Amino acid sequence: MTHPDDLERTRKTIRDSIVARESYQVMYRLLLPSGRVKWLWDQGECVDDEEGCPQYLEGLIMDVSEQKFQELALREENRALRESVVNLRGLGAMVGQSEPMRQLYSQVLRAAETDSNVIIYGETGCGKDLVARSIHEYSGRKGNYVPVNCGAIPEQLLESEFFGHVKGAFSGAHANKDGYIGAAHGGTLFLDEIGELPLHLQVKLLRAIENKMYTPVGDNRPRKSSFRLIAATNQDLAHMVREKKMRSDFYYRVHVLSITLPPLRERQGDIPLLVDAWMERRKVFMVLPQHVRLAMERYDWPGNVRELYNFLDRYMAFGEEALSSLGDLHADVGLVLTVEAEAATLDQAVMRLEERMIRQALDQCRWQKGRAA
Repeated sequence: MTHPDDLERTRKTIRDSIVARESYQVMYRLLLPSGRVKWLWDQGECVDDEEGCPQYLEGLIMDVSEQKFQELALREENRALRESVVNLRGLGAMVGQSEPMRQLYSQVLRAAETDSNVIIYGETGCGKDLVARSIHEYSGRKGNYVPVNCGAIPEQLLESEFFGHVKGAFSGAHANKDGYIGAAHGGTLFLDEIGELPLHLQVKLLRAIENKMYTPVGDNRPRKSSFRLIAATNQDLAHMVREKKMRSDFYYRVHVLSITLPPLRERQGDIPLLVDAWMERRKVFMVLPQHVRLAMERYDWPGNVRELYNFLDRYMAFGEEALSSLGDLHADVGLVLTVEAEAATLDQAVMRLEERMIRQALDQCRWQKGRAA
C-alpha cells in the first residue's frame, strides 16, 4: 500500500538502518484502495535472534496526515506568493515594486516558514511593524499578534506589563492580568525598539524566550506561552553589546534571522505606489502637480514612509505651503519647469538650465568661483 513514489526510498532507509544496527525514522505515504492518501510517521528498530540474524521490526506507526497536509498547503501558498510577488503592488500591507522591496518580500516569506526568532533593522518610519505583522500572517500561526513598544513603557511597570500579575501583587493590582507574553501564546510577540529594554529585564525575558516559561508578578507558579519572537530596532545592537548596554546572551538569542529594511531614499521609484496607497487609505483622490512630484522624488525623506505620509496629509490641508517642509528643493524644481517652458529643444533646455544653476551658485557664493564649484 506504500505510495510508489515513496516505496524505494522507504525500503532503503529501513534496510540501511538494519545493516548499521541503528533505529530508523521515516515518513511516507500510503495509497488506500479508495484512492485516498495518508501520511505515516514510522519509527522503530530491527530485533535480532541470538545469532544476530534479523527477525522482525519493532516500533510504532502514526497517522500524521492532518499535520502534513497543513504543512504542504502552507508551503504551496508561500511558493505561490513568492512566484507572484514581483507582479504585486506589494506584500500584505507593504507597498513597493523596487528590487530592494522584492528582496525584502522574499526574506519575509522565508522567515514565515520557520519558528526562529527574527530581528528587523531599519530607520525610523520604514515600516518595521508592517514587516513583523506580515511574517506573523504568512506563518499561519493561530494566536494573536502582540506588538509592544519597549520605549513607551515606564520602567517600574515593565515586569507587570510583560509577565502580568496576580490580584494583590502590589498596590493597584485589583485583579489578575495577563501580560504581553501570556497574550502572545500560540501567536507572535513583536518587540519594537528592543534596544530600550533595561539589562535586568533582558535577563528575565531571556528565560522566557529560551524555555517559553514565565511567572506573573506576585505568583510562584510558572506558566507556559508558546510564542514566536520578532524584534525591531533602529540601533546597532552589536555596538550596544560592546558598550555593555545589552547582554550578549540576550543579543544572540534575539539575533537569529536578520532582516534589514531599505530606506525610502534607496527606493524612490516606489513613491507613486505609496502615494496611491495613501489615497486609498484616506479615501481621497487628488492630482499632484508636476513640480510637487519632482520635489518629492528629489527629497531624501529622512523620516521615510512615515514622513512621506505626513507630507501628503499637510499638502491635502495646506496645499503649496506644505512644500516648505521639503527645504529648497521645490524652488530648484520651479527653475527646471521655467526652463522647460522657455526652451524649444532639449539641448536648449539643458544649456539654459546649466547657465542658470551656475549663475545661482555664483550669486550664493558672492562670485567666489572656487566655492561655487
